[in-house]
Amino acid sequence: MATVHLRIGDLVWGKLGRYPPWPGKVVSPPKDLKKPRGKKCHFVKFFGTEDHAWIKVEQLKPYHPHKEEMIKINKGKRFQQAVDAVEDFLKKAKGKEQNSESKGDSKGKKTSTKPLKILEEDDEDLSALKDPSEKDLTDSDPEPSTVERLGAGPGSGFKWESSPVSSLEPISKRLKIIEEDTITSIQAADSTAINGSIIPTDKRIGFLGLGLMGSGVVSNLLKMGHVVTVWNRTAEKCDLFIQEGARLGRTPAEVVSMCDITFSCVSDPKAARDLVLGPSGVLQGIRPGKCYVEMSTVDPETITELSQVITSRGGRFLEAPVAGSQQLSNDGMLVIVAAGDRTVYEDCSSCFQAMGKTSFFLGEAGHAARMMLILNMVQGSFMATIAEGLTLAQATGQSQQTFLDILCQGQMASTFVDQKCQNILQGNFKPDYYLKHIQKDLRLAISMGDTANHPTPMAAAANEVYKRAKALDQSDNDMSAVYRAYIH
Repeated sequence: MATVHLRIGDLVWGKLGRYPPWPGKVVSPPKDLKKPRGKKCHFVKFFGTEDHAWIKVEQLKPYHPHKEEMIKINKGKRFQQAVDAVEDFLKKAKGKEQNSESKGDSKGKKTSTKPLKILEEDDEDLSALKDPSEKDLTDSDPEPSTVERLGAGPGSGFKWESSPVSSLEPISKRLKIIEEDTITSIQAADSTAINGSIIPTDKRIGFLGLGLMGSGVVSNLLKMGHVVTVWNRTAEKCDLFIQEGARLGRTPAEVVSMCDITFSCVSDPKAARDLVLGPSGVLQGIRPGKCYVEMSTVDPETITELSQVITSRGGRFLEAPVAGSQQLSNDGMLVIVAAGDRTVYEDCSSCFQAMGKTSFFLGEAGHAARMMLILNMVQGSFMATIAEGLTLAQATGQSQQTFLDILCQGQMASTFVDQKCQNILQGNFKPDYYLKHIQKDLRLAISMGDTANHPTPMAAAANEVYKRAKALDQSDNDMSAVYRAYIH
């Protein structure tokens, strides 16, 4: 096979480990980034993303001769968007070349023969990230702002580095990795930046449960180019996602058997158990190597049980409950708290990037359930206290709006406080996080405290208020409807 000689500015197809070939451009590496030893490779910026990587020459192909071949074997919205970005790049390059030629003719100056090199400086659609404080860049001066962000999700850059077919050196300034024994916290930048740099896994993804949280997650997985098969107890909820490109599974067992990684997000421990252990359930589809990711907020005992039955069949298990709301789910801004099989966590890298802004790995299965219950216990108690303050203000002749205005200028100011209080004052209790679910989380947290012989009097008091709100038929409203428990 003839050797292909590449140079700065050449368009290529680059293969990153297990990911599909992706369109990119050979660029100059940062001056402080060393080329991997013993490897003949080029530094490549991938289109439609902010990812850069050292790619071995045998994993690179020229763009134009292999374009049709790659388009036939690769599918997905993100891939098509990346190809469209290349075509836009070429159109702009051609336009700049023509402009340069006309200016050169009129002034008698020599025209450039490297239009792609010209675009290195100011390709707004693709790089779009040049720091205005930086001097003008050339191929010998790489774009610092684009090179800052490499792998935004759990282990994305680090897995590629150890891949047998490529080497990627993480150089992100915004990705923090903190190791404490078996607990690892991986914090990424804002979701907008993350979602713009996702190369979707080539693993087949299954998703069970299309409620408030699950719907937003699936939508973002599809938007980022993942191949997703969905199932929901109420089948009609699947229709919208089928229209967006998802596949339909008839049962949980069928979804698991069709997919490499299957996520589930249901309402409570009973629903989570039934989904796995019930007729045509998840367990019937588990085979050695199949991955199951439990995203529901449940108690650690349920997680332990599910982990044991999944792994007993040769499956791999991860718990990954999420902190957030329907709006945050829709926006891809959830916080993922994971525990269990670390390799599954790493395999879920692009999925977690699509659905969230931050992910944490906490070690053995059960730790994530405990952490999420504590987080929701605090949130539920806080919401009840805010509702109590609003109603006390009204009862003592104070303006509720003024109370909110003062609150939002102090140390407790937050988007959560502002949005929940505004909704209360407007009488808008459309669910963003169901009241019945936050009450369930409080109940489970209190039970966890009993098991640990740890007092939870604040949570217990809040739980009673939510129970009263449920008695007032507020279960399917937003958690902020706890306000109504104080006015009836």
